[in-house]
Amino acid sequence: MTPLLAIPEIQAASWPRQTVRIPDQQDIPLTPRVLAILETEPMQRLQRLRQLGFVALVYPGAVHTRWEHSLGVYRSALLFLRQLSADKRFARLMDVKTAEALIVAALVHDIGHWPYCHPIEDLRLPSIPPHERLAHEVLAHSPIADVIERDWQIDPQRVCDLLNGDATDDAGRLAASILSGPIDVDKIDYLYRDSLHCGVPYGRNFDSPRLINSLTLNRDQTGIAITRKGRTAAELMVFARYVMFSEVYWHHAVRSATAMLQRAFFGFAIDPSAGLWWRSTDDEFPAMMRTAAVGLPVAPLVEELFGTQRQLYKRWEQFSFFDNPRLYEALARQPYAWLVRCSEQIAQELARELQLPIKPIDILLDAPPVGVEVQFKVEVWDEAAQTSQALGKISPVVSALAERQFDDYVKQIRLFVHPRWRHAVQNCSAEPILRRALTNM
Repeated sequence: MTPLLAIPEIQAASWPRQTVRIPDQQDIPLTPRVLAILETEPMQRLQRLRQLGFVALVYPGAVHTRWEHSLGVYRSALLFLRQLSADKRFARLMDVKTAEALIVAALVHDIGHWPYCHPIEDLRLPSIPPHERLAHEVLAHSPIADVIERDWQIDPQRVCDLLNGDATDDAGRLAASILSGPIDVDKIDYLYRDSLHCGVPYGRNFDSPRLINSLTLNRDQTGIAITRKGRTAAELMVFARYVMFSEVYWHHAVRSATAMLQRAFFGFAIDPSAGLWWRSTDDEFPAMMRTAAVGLPVAPLVEELFGTQRQLYKRWEQFSFFDNPRLYEALARQPYAWLVRCSEQIAQELARELQLPIKPIDILLDAPPVGVEVQFKVEVWDEAAQTSQALGKISPVVSALAERQFDDYVKQIRLFVHPRWRHAVQNCSAEPILRRALTNM
């Protein structure tokens, strides 16, 4: 038995004495030192943070928590390590302490999150700290650091380095690629779990056990690859991710609520030292939004989103890169402040066109954010020949849906209009108004 297989959590995955069960019939092995982490306040807070935010407006079952997801990612990390330990090259590179730091990092990877943090981070405002920095602060200044040092004999900074991709040694870089890469413990869990709770089949239609059983090291021994037996499972994972983005994460109603949240938050003067925002839960966040909006132009927007009677903005127009490439490129990945000015210009042009009192806040422009999704670049390793090929070279599925610009397929440009104007714009073409607005920017 390799030293990695002697890690208590990996042993417990095969012969569990104590478990907690999460959907769908997954038993998560618990050890005393894992329980000690789970019982800390930063981890307990994750029980009050939904994984998918506004997705529950469209798929009511999508109310699962970051706590459940964290347990699933921890389980996936154990499965990855157990499989990879059979690869002599991996066993030679990966030391026990780095593997244990990987297990801890998988368990705590979401502790820096707060309600709706991903769409709010997409605003890229200087007053909004990235959740990775918040995770670092939590690991450095909370009881969880004491547990990691006392029970795991690991420096919390090592866990931070793995989470942030800052490790400089070979084992650390390899562990970081398992946490965040084309095939990683986070994607393996969230695609399955989000699909399960949404009640859709898309994220569960790939063979994750076969994919995990095909894991090995890449040619340079710097990251994860798959053997040929995992090719079809990897292709199906790519397609699952594509459809989940198209039908769930970027569903037009989800994006309407997201656009409303972003525009409202942009209208606040947030003090970055106001840590209550970053430590809040889903129950606390709406009240904080409503309080912060009092007396501001965005107050009606917040009430329509979080008040007693929700009114989502309605879709007026949408298009992808393939529908209208020139207009798409003009709008996609622009700074958020620019998008706000553009939406206000559109509202002005629309008011002039229809001779109606349309306000600047009545039009919201939703576009792909500045950052782009990680492309799916993974090698297929041939053990017998000791050679590898890029999966995209031998798979038309991966080439079409992952290695070309993924965002351009699934992240559409959308114009949303306040419900009071939904009928007024029905027979009004958005494109000429949008072009005039861009000319006047």
